[in-house]
Amino acid sequence: MFGFAPRPPATPRDYTACTGCSLCFLVCPMWRATRDPRFTAEGLAKALQCGATAADLAAPLEACSLCGACDPACPEGIDLPGMIMDLRRANSRPGPAVLEDLLARLQCPPGAAPAEVPRTAPLLLPGPELRGDAALRARVQALLGLTLAEDDGADIALALEAGVEIPPARLQRFLDSLRGHSMVAEDGLLLRQLRRWLPGSQRMGLGAALSTRPAVRSNIKADDLYVVEARALHADYERMVAYYDRLQLETGCSLSLDLQRIAIPATARGLAQKLGLAAGDDTTQARWLLQGRKPARIVVESLADRAALQRVSELPVVHLAELGEDPEMMKKFRHAFG
Repeated sequence: MFGFAPRPPATPRDYTACTGCSLCFLVCPMWRATRDPRFTAEGLAKALQCGATAADLAAPLEACSLCGACDPACPEGIDLPGMIMDLRRANSRPGPAVLEDLLARLQCPPGAAPAEVPRTAPLLLPGPELRGDAALRARVQALLGLTLAEDDGADIALALEAGVEIPPARLQRFLDSLRGHSMVAEDGLLLRQLRRWLPGSQRMGLGAALSTRPAVRSNIKADDLYVVEARALHADYERMVAYYDRLQLETGCSLSLDLQRIAIPATARGLAQKLGLAAGDDTTQARWLLQGRKPARIVVESLADRAALQRVSELPVVHLAELGEDPEMMKKFRHAFG
């Protein structure tokens, strides 16, 4: 649909391959916040090599935002986000109401299969932010010509975040509803897993998909700071970093990528914050992203990033979908929302 040929993921290595090079420190929000080597992907890998259990590592596991920045930084090709998600599953202690509710929703009762969607229809899998903003979601659908997925995998995305085991029947039902479709996913963690679960599929992150549209791309300006959604970029790093480099050359904008071309996330919420069990404070991370930059405007792919950057900056912060001024799209948008 978007001209991105699917590429099968490379076979990753596990924590035993960690040599202690510490390159993952450079890109890790946990390390910047704590300056504690235990709160890094390397710290977790070396602890496992020395016999630590998932229970021993509960604090750093819960602090990790799963931004995925460590993944492309690792010269050994270790699947570091996968390692952390595996450890979360091993350490999962369902008990809070949000997890009890998730476990109930993950069940696959007979007769609950989603309605059949024509196999030619490209699908939108909204994340929690877009799911909660009907107006912006309709605008995204109009810009991209997407059908809202009957089964958007919201419970599966939350299970990946929380380290809750996904029942095979539930996962199979979700994947069967996607087979044959191209898809755009807002949640970069879900996108990462879809790359592994459906390796031959056409799939893309929401921000990258929107930025392919002329109505959006033409409104990205040279004095904009374009904030890439970190999880989606790191989910398919080699392909996507080349895409964003081309975007920068064409538009002249600056990107939220560091010198290693790793995306700097604007938010750094750990598991408790993501589950709504603790208050989140992203101001330190968002300010760090803006340090030394003087854009006229901030353009974001993620609504969560928009909220965080609005708290620390007086600059206008706009979502990519708000840049589109395609007349046909605007007609559909006004018809839907007056």
